[in-house]
Amino acid sequence: MISEILIFAVAGIGALFMTGYAVHMFVGGLVSAESENELIIVVCVIAVCAMAYMVWDVVQRRSGKK
Repeated sequence: MISEILIFAVAGIGALFMTGYAVHMFVGGLVSAESENELIIVVCVIAVCAMAYMVWDVVQRRSGKK
């Protein structure tokens, strides 16, 4: 169980870094640095919310509530 959690945590952190980098590659140089940082933060927060929902769903299914 612990190793599974560590693997998922590493995968989630890696996904967030890739998400932020993808936003940087799309808008880097097209907008100001402040706007780029704000956009990266917004997109990463949305990604964290999506990951949190997926974690919640897995916990619900494993506990037998769904």
